[in-house]
Amino acid sequence: MSPTSPAFVILFVVSLIAAAGNMGLQSVLPNIGRTFGLADTLVAAAFAISALMWTVASPFWARLSDRAGRKNVILIGLTGFVVSMAGFGLGATFGLEGWLAPVTAFVLMAIARTVYGVLGSAAPIASQAYVADRTSPEERTQAMSLLASAQGLGTVIGPVLSPFLVLPVIGLAGPMYAFALIGLVVLFVVWKRLPSGEVVRQPTIRLKAGEGSGLWRDPRVRDFLLYGLLVTSAQAVNIAVLGFHIIDEMAQTGLPATHAQGFISVAFFAGAAATLMVQWGLIPLLKMQPLALMRWGGSLALAGNLLSMVAPGYFGVVVGYAVVSMGVGFARPGFTAGSSLAVSAHEQGAVAGLMMSLAGLSFLVPPVAGVALYGLGEAAPFGANAVLLAIATVMALMSPTLRRDPHPDLVDTPSSGAPPASQPGPEGNR
Repeated sequence: MSPTSPAFVILFVVSLIAAAGNMGLQSVLPNIGRTFGLADTLVAAAFAISALMWTVASPFWARLSDRAGRKNVILIGLTGFVVSMAGFGLGATFGLEGWLAPVTAFVLMAIARTVYGVLGSAAPIASQAYVADRTSPEERTQAMSLLASAQGLGTVIGPVLSPFLVLPVIGLAGPMYAFALIGLVVLFVVWKRLPSGEVVRQPTIRLKAGEGSGLWRDPRVRDFLLYGLLVTSAQAVNIAVLGFHIIDEMAQTGLPATHAQGFISVAFFAGAAATLMVQWGLIPLLKMQPLALMRWGGSLALAGNLLSMVAPGYFGVVVGYAVVSMGVGFARPGFTAGSSLAVSAHEQGAVAGLMMSLAGLSFLVPPVAGVALYGLGEAAPFGANAVLLAIATVMALMSPTLRRDPHPDLVDTPSSGAPPASQPGPEGNR
């Protein structure tokens, strides 16, 4: 399968719209919660529910795509996306218009997110398997990287489009309706245009009894997992707090929360652009090894959180978030590549699954805890993040596991033409 083939373009759009919709929703959710008068922690919990369901359901969809076919499972995932976005939009509308009590409307919104958590993981998993079925080993790395970059692009597009979709009649629910409509169009295109001809499907590999189990405790990868969990948890807190932080900063200038949406979207765009700049430009240019990536990543993310604690006003919030995003842009390829190099060939699938699970785990408790800390004090979540990232940075400096280079002659960084790894949304980097 060529990256320029119609089938690949369709799959690219599937991944892009899912990421754009989720980050677009994330950018308007704080405003909806404040308008409803709900506790900020309750608003953050809506995404935690989705992340939990995503993590639980993902293995099922991987196995089902082996039996039922990749295209059918992609259609299931897109249907979940459309139903979830439309349901979330309806819940928001009912609450904003006063047709339902805010708590009741929010319950409907949480149910809609649960639907996406259960069904939404089907589409990206089956899309990756579809590409794997139709590419040679020589083509697969580039094809998978390009497919993953659609998520990174989506994290830029979603927050940028959202302010333009907050329309006079439907207000803050507008982005959800728009993304549901776009998802419905993509669903129709996949149904009518995505080839489903017979190929030899590559089934999800089941490890032998005991093989790969307990790999998270293996000393070869344990420190990579801990480092990754610290970094991704801190990032999840930054994402969850960002909208509330900007609303409060703009309120000090007299701007009401309903007019702060554009400022929130700019901040999300700055973070996504910083991540893409690192992964498209700086990493290939500097040709950094995993250890250097982890050291720079942890240090920059730490600096970004410290900056968020002391820098005044909206500009300080945006710059702090962008620096954090740059740090994560360095750190993620560092700990994923480092863990892959630390294990043997037959363990690659198991370690990749562990690394993939970090994004889902980091969006379970940390966002809720971070928003709760923000309620106690503006600087509190950034101070907690600073502690986590200081530990991660010290690990990168001191851990014998992280400092060991099993392939000293290997430059394990993307080429200058390689697309970036995706920035994780609330359901993780899938």
